[in-house]
Amino acid sequence: MKARHLIMLSLGGVIGTGLFFNTGGMIASAGAFGTLLAYAAGALMIYAVMQSLGELSVAMPVTGSIHTFASAFISPATGFTAAMLYMVTWVVAMGTNLLAAAFSMAYWFPNVEIWMWCAVFLALLAVMNFFSTRLFAEGEFVFSLVKVVMIQIVILFGGLAIFGILPLSDGSPTPYFSNITAHGWFPNGLAPVFAAMTTVTFAFLGTELIGVAAGETESPEHVIPMAIRTTVIRLVVFFMGTVLVLAALVPVETAGVTKSPFIVVFERLGIPYATDILNFVILTAVLSAANSGLYASGRMIWSLAYEGLLPKKLAEQNERGVPVRALAVALAGGMLALLSGVFAADTVLIVLTSITGFSALIVWGSICLSHYNFRRRWLKSGKTLEMLRYRAPLFPFLPILGGLMCAGSLVGLAFDERQQAALWTGIPFVILCYAIHARIEKRRKAAATETGSQTAGATALEGADD
Repeated sequence: MKARHLIMLSLGGVIGTGLFFNTGGMIASAGAFGTLLAYAAGALMIYAVMQSLGELSVAMPVTGSIHTFASAFISPATGFTAAMLYMVTWVVAMGTNLLAAAFSMAYWFPNVEIWMWCAVFLALLAVMNFFSTRLFAEGEFVFSLVKVVMIQIVILFGGLAIFGILPLSDGSPTPYFSNITAHGWFPNGLAPVFAAMTTVTFAFLGTELIGVAAGETESPEHVIPMAIRTTVIRLVVFFMGTVLVLAALVPVETAGVTKSPFIVVFERLGIPYATDILNFVILTAVLSAANSGLYASGRMIWSLAYEGLLPKKLAEQNERGVPVRALAVALAGGMLALLSGVFAADTVLIVLTSITGFSALIVWGSICLSHYNFRRRWLKSGKTLEMLRYRAPLFPFLPILGGLMCAGSLVGLAFDERQQAALWTGIPFVILCYAIHARIEKRRKAAATETGSQTAGATALEGADD
């Protein structure tokens, strides 16, 4: 992959339905300024995480590298757990986003069965991922480009409307930024702001895909640092700029009531077919997220199999270097998640989606801790900072800050009733992963002991024959 592919892969994984729909609800509960503050905190945390990921990925550019870092610089069990959490996250995201894509098509074609659209999009993902990494990257580039263009249009025309350069279609006076403080800085207190910070954390999930793709990147020592810098800057501009425009143009009392705030802005700007445009953008957004989900979960399965933690057959690749077997397993998992959304939306799907939110914080925290331990070991081994091909700034402040913010967000889950299930499902899953890894290691040691005994016996027999 090239730099443009990495940037769009990361942006595509992040910019999803959360920005297009959840922002309105956050503005209504936390207030306009509180929502901006929540996104600013999320941007700071992701900046710290991505700087840690950049140094690690350039030093160790391997496919599925996120859990490799944790295995090497925390513990093998932690690395296995991070990989399983990350894999489940993207398998579930793939299934739920495919279902969302089918519902988007149902808006235009209400007489076509939902399962038919699901089958079509499953086939599309298979074609984009199974043949070559380049085809996946180009497809993801196109999907992500649609979302990026949409956000740029909102920021540009919304900004013109805020200052009265572009008149509002309903004849309203120039709003400037009056809506942001119309009901006070924090209209419902600080509690909704902290809850919004936790929600925003999950909105940035996908930024770390740069690390997953490190092993399939051309000249990683040059491309990865540039991709990380560009991605972080664009995310901050896109998210903060979009939220600022929405907060300024959408009154707090109407935000998140019945419509997406994007539709409200489009209607106030006089843009026709606002609902159709947003539905098309959402369709590309969810397909992009599903595409990223298949890529990320497939590479994570391949990486675990390559290390002997899953059946070795899953590590096989075709002549173009694509891990077809691992992708097939990931696609099957996505299908199961999709079916759970159809037949068990109130039980199984809730548990699965709760784990995904919890796992993002665990994985990001492991990246920060891995970076902290990596740098210390690097210096203890006698190497100098100048020998690092990419050096994260402000060490050790940034990895410590990132780790503490991840831990704080985990604690925050306990105080948000809507997200408490993430802890009650995530913690048992983590314990289960550690137990499974301990069992795998026990079997490995037993097999190694048996092999050693057989080798020793064969050597003794050869000696006796002599």
